[in-house]
Amino acid sequence: MAKGLTAGELRVEDQDTLVQKLKEAKEELFNLRFQSATGQLESHGRLRAVRREIARIYTVMRERELGIVTVEKETSDG
Repeated sequence: MAKGLTAGELRVEDQDTLVQKLKEAKEELFNLRFQSATGQLESHGRLRAVRREIARIYTVMRERELGIVTVEKETSDG
């Protein structure tokens, strides 16, 4: 999963991609928690970052569900 995903970057993704990114982030969070519990985690800040990425993905998915924001495709002017 890419580091530093923004809500704007997530809004241009389709639903299937968001679900895949959410799955990857949850797997990473599980692995980080496991490392933390066994004392092998070196970067505790990554736990916080992954939790925030998951929250961003859920937020974008919920916005679409409520009709607040629709899927916006990037257009290339070139």
